Amino acid sequence: MPKCPRCQKDVYFAEKVTSLGKDWHQPHLKCEKCNKTLTSGGHAEHDGKPYCNHPCYAALFEPKAFGRRGAESHTFK
Repeated sequence: MPKCPRCQKDVYFAEKVTSLGKDWHQPHLKCEKCNKTLTSGGHAEHDGKPYCNHPCYAALFEPKAFGRRGAESHTFK
């Protein structure tokens, strides 16, 4: 029986949602930053952890822009 990555308890068929190659209890599939409940396929992943597409994933992991234009206007994490 698969274990929920969040609570480590058994995930039964009737209560499971599959995301990031794992089976979760639906209420336990939450954004690592803001704790918002996510839907399967409706979120982003970083290091095997789920994040809201916006604003959390974008704020944490997407390149930041600054300046007015050109190559000098981008920074990368």
